[in-house]
Amino acid sequence: MAFAQGDSGSSDPELELVVREILQLDPTGDAFAAVYRETFDQLYDGQRTGRYRWADLYKTEKTHYGTLIEINLQRKFNFKDGVVLDYQIADVEVDCKYSFRDGGWMLPPESWDQLVSVSSANDESSTWSLGVVRVSDENRRLTVNRDGKSTLSPVGRLAIRWIFRLSSFPPNVLLQLSPQQIEEVFAAKRGQSRVDALFRVATERRIHRNTVATVAQQHDYMKRVRSNGGSRSNLRDEGILILGGDYKSHRELAENFAVPVPWPGELVSFRVVPTTHDDAIGVELDGAYWRKATASDVVSRPAPLLPRPSTLRRLETLDEF
Repeated sequence: MAFAQGDSGSSDPELELVVREILQLDPTGDAFAAVYRETFDQLYDGQRTGRYRWADLYKTEKTHYGTLIEINLQRKFNFKDGVVLDYQIADVEVDCKYSFRDGGWMLPPESWDQLVSVSSANDESSTWSLGVVRVSDENRRLTVNRDGKSTLSPVGRLAIRWIFRLSSFPPNVLLQLSPQQIEEVFAAKRGQSRVDALFRVATERRIHRNTVATVAQQHDYMKRVRSNGGSRSNLRDEGILILGGDYKSHRELAENFAVPVPWPGELVSFRVVPTTHDDAIGVELDGAYWRKATASDVVSRPAPLLPRPSTLRRLETLDEF
């Protein structure tokens, strides 16, 4: 993940306090990244609508993303309400501005001469940015729109202190599939069949539970993943394993099989074939040795059984791993 920790030689002490507080709250940016991912999914509402693309949203819904990200960041990090602006961070007033287009932040008069957090996020590239800037006369355009709002000037854009720049958030796997694969996933009428198809075609990719909800479009969508009638049992004969990032042992298995390691709330599917105990890339599971299948491997045995979830401790955060 790309991030910048700022320049301690700034002549703006309040800006320095805000940057330092944000980095103390989330040094890696993982918590911020999760909020941007969850806000996209909240707006798509895929479980009810089946939508998963920014282009699927109405214009008013796209505008609403900025309001949602303001609310969701405040809930996540417990920022205090501002007196004039949105937040108080390190006891400094900060306005929260989001724009899908980098540089498109609209700045109301109450933010002039104040600190503003500016952010953008793109679900196609799974990237987001967050910075802080002082909206001084030098840093904003002096012309305003009909609402009296201004934007950053070229000088102001250069003055942004980027805390996280083009960092990644959990990907929207449906945007990474080909049109043919999308057609295969959504072709079935039954939610279970669509979920099976998702884990069949989107192998070795991190799949968020919200993606499962979008594909299943059912209330108990995670039931479609489990054994005993879910994808884990339905796809065993095809040699497909499904690991969940909520469990430390599953994350360790993903590392051992050299597949993407899922975060909490994510899953990853991949094909396996039997191997021997002296295979350097073999992994012991369910009383035998297995390796990740190659494109040319023919599956001859069902995938091994995973430990029962009741025997595993669920992870709450990445820090526990």
